[in-house]
Amino acid sequence: MSDGHRVLRVPEGLAGERVDAAIARLFGISRTRAAELVAEGHVQVDGAGVSKSDRVLPDALLEVTIPSVADPLEVVPEIVEGIKIVHDDDAIVVIDKPVGVAVHPSPGWTGPTVVGHLKAAGFRISTSGAKEREGIVQRLDVGTSGLMVIAKSEHAYSVLKNAFRNRTPTKIYHALVQGHPDPLEGTVDAPIGRHPKHDYKMAVMADGRHSITHYETLEAHRFASLLEIHLETGRTHQIRVHMSALKHPCVGDLTYGADPALAKRVGLERQWLHAVRLGFEHPATGDYVEYESTYPDDLQHALDVIRDAH
Repeated sequence: MSDGHRVLRVPEGLAGERVDAAIARLFGISRTRAAELVAEGHVQVDGAGVSKSDRVLPDALLEVTIPSVADPLEVVPEIVEGIKIVHDDDAIVVIDKPVGVAVHPSPGWTGPTVVGHLKAAGFRISTSGAKEREGIVQRLDVGTSGLMVIAKSEHAYSVLKNAFRNRTPTKIYHALVQGHPDPLEGTVDAPIGRHPKHDYKMAVMADGRHSITHYETLEAHRFASLLEIHLETGRTHQIRVHMSALKHPCVGDLTYGADPALAKRVGLERQWLHAVRLGFEHPATGDYVEYESTYPDDLQHALDVIRDAH
């Protein structure tokens, strides 16, 4: 509904009706919405405020202001604290995304977004892709931090979109997982689809999409292991689902079966998962470029606790 100020004379046929009923009829909105507008002070009759149960007289002047209702997919420009610009040129911008930030708007998400930050910070982003995810060629979960590239030019968007589709970029993550994977390094090749009972989760499903994760153990500690993970495909929640399927969920990942007591012990409120390295052919020069990111404070702290646990 667009923002609008409307003025109408009450017709004879509506004389004696309650204000909320008259507004609903005249403006084609629900009685509930009409009552809200009255309660919020957006309605006047003959220049004076009214209550929803007041009756309207014929020829009275009805003034209604209807504020716009926010579109859940509208990009709201907003500077987001903690987003670091790692590299910026005419074709691309590489950022280090903090936890708690979505990549783009989506239904049900009202928090900050990468796209909103870049818009507010004055970056010109490629207009290719769906309106709410312009310039986005890859994604990270809200609860996952680390490196991602956004296309600024239309050419960069098509080149990078194609590269990610063909799996040529290098995507390296570090994950702290519970226990010790056996073998210490290996590959998980298991299709991933939407969880049949919980639509906010993914799961290994026979009819899911082809998904491949390579891992190797960097450090083994008493309660957890630090893994380096190379993503061959890029499915939603892929690492989290595959590690959970191995019975070694990411520390702190309560959605996928992590131990809440261990999460509390290391002070984590999200999964221990960070995109540490991102490499690809630069869409403008064709040269291979690679970027690195250090662990954020919450992940570093949790790792230190695990390293010191005996």
